[in-house]
Amino acid sequence: MVNQLKAFWNEEEGVGIIEIILILVVLIMLIVIFRDKIQEIVKSAVSNISKDSSTINKKLDIK
Repeated sequence: MVNQLKAFWNEEEGVGIIEIILILVVLIMLIVIFRDKIQEIVKSAVSNISKDSSTINKKLDIK
């Protein structure tokens, strides 16, 4: 009985999967908590990229 308990305690096959699941849960929680701020940052980035791309295209002189 003691040997079986020791073997069960030392078993580590599922530890990697549990760690990955916990990391994913934390990441999803952070995304849900900061959803509005993330959306604001992405919208601002896309807006700046599209605005700046027109000025970059004007400066290019392709012959």
